[in-house]
Amino acid sequence: MGLVSATALAGQVVDDKGRTVTVPDHPRHIADAWFAHHALLMTLGAGDRIVATVNHAGRQPWMFAVQPSLNQALTVDGTAFNVESLLAAKVDLVFASTGDRHALAYEQAGIPVVYMGFDDLPGLKRSLLTSAQALGSPQALARAQAYDRYLDQKVETITQRLRALPAQQRPRVLHIASLKPLKVDGAGTLIDDWIGLAGGRNAAAGLKGNLQVVNAEQILAWQPDVILLAADAGSLDQVPLLRQVPAVVNGHVLRNPAGVFPWDRYGTEIALQLPWAAKALHPDLFQDVQMGPLTQAFYQRFFDYPLTAAQATRILAGEKP
Repeated sequence: MGLVSATALAGQVVDDKGRTVTVPDHPRHIADAWFAHHALLMTLGAGDRIVATVNHAGRQPWMFAVQPSLNQALTVDGTAFNVESLLAAKVDLVFASTGDRHALAYEQAGIPVVYMGFDDLPGLKRSLLTSAQALGSPQALARAQAYDRYLDQKVETITQRLRALPAQQRPRVLHIASLKPLKVDGAGTLIDDWIGLAGGRNAAAGLKGNLQVVNAEQILAWQPDVILLAADAGSLDQVPLLRQVPAVVNGHVLRNPAGVFPWDRYGTEIALQLPWAAKALHPDLFQDVQMGPLTQAFYQRFFDYPLTAAQATRILAGEKP
């Protein structure tokens, strides 16, 4: 990521829909209508500017523990904010996902909306930079660039170690987001991207998109070597038929970490997900990777939070604070 000119610090940004959006010079009251995007703002040092949120402490307890100011923010169920409530809270910028059908109402009320959306690491980096530009501070841009370098270094290290690994030694990995209903992630997703980078092959062959509903028979047909369960996916006991899957028979089922946001989805902790998944899939190649200290250092550097070793252990186990 190259240096950005001072003229990009304020005025206009191009969002992930390709729209040119005029934004305030230094927005101080932000409504964030995309669950994952909160982690991007926190990484940029702007979590305390969020005054309206779609997240809840019950669903994302680590997010609220690390960014306690969210406990005072306006919260909603779903993704639709009340326009009058946003105006009363003096919201001067809204971030929304590219598929948000409610955001037009905010624009009609005179509040600028920056749409965010990505399905791979380059897209994440682009969205982070756009967010930093919209925040209008050199500090946010510097943090975006620091994260960019950190992520690049992690990708490069993992790629180098896996470079000589033949395809047959790259396990078929199924990422299960939910067991009831049974939902998995296919191609064209950030999940597919990190599975490949970590030395796996997405077992969900022929499937495209996030959170696709499938049946147990389909998973049996895919024959995954490894199953990675989202932290809140539930228990495999809920789907007895999965006991016949090679990953379950051979004990290759892992629970994914979840911190400020679930590592396996669309937050900045993807930079931790990559080494975690690489070590999970290829422990012999990543014996030196110590995820506890790595997690603590990441939280201090990018969330300004002094995570303890005990807290890191809970995050790595997908457990709540």
